[in-house]
Amino acid sequence: MACNIPNGRQRTMSTSGEALYEILGLRKGASNEEIKKNYRKLALKHHPDKNPDDPGAAEKFKEINNAHTILTDMSKRNIYDKYGSLGLYVAEQFGEENVNTYFMLSSWWAKTLFVIIGLLTGCYFCCCLCCCCNCCCGRCRPKSSMSGEDFYVSPEDLEEQIKTDMEKDMDFPVILQPTNANEKTQLIREGPRSYCTDS
Repeated sequence: MACNIPNGRQRTMSTSGEALYEILGLRKGASNEEIKKNYRKLALKHHPDKNPDDPGAAEKFKEINNAHTILTDMSKRNIYDKYGSLGLYVAEQFGEENVNTYFMLSSWWAKTLFVIIGLLTGCYFCCCLCCCCNCCCGRCRPKSSMSGEDFYVSPEDLEEQIKTDMEKDMDFPVILQPTNANEKTQLIREGPRSYCTDS
């Protein structure tokens, strides 16, 4: 993995997780207080407003600010300490919660396991048969208790079923009578209608 730097150079991403500590002049595993103290000291020293004649002061200030931002955020700091700048790149691409999974699946033993399972299954041919081709084009699929023809209902049969259901409902008398609606408001006002507008 390579990272573009503004002046055209490319820097490879580290997995050691020490470069940000070195920017702030600290050793790896420094406390939050040490990080804040060194950040303030270096930010004052390299601030672009205090160094208007130095064109590299702005870039140095950005690097110091970036290092401080990452090292004071505990989740990003843990990722950086464990996987370096490559871990931060993976967290940016896939999310912080997926970093461990990414590095676990990209380890040598996970790749080896994937290849061995692929060889044992004939390049995952059995998975293709079961999932894609429905077990040998349907010849080996499990037998269902009811065939597909039993699920089809013709429109005539459906109409006859509805009629018989309605006839059954007619055999039972209605026991409850509808209740009267008691409205207290008058829906239509007597007299001439007037339309008021607020003006």
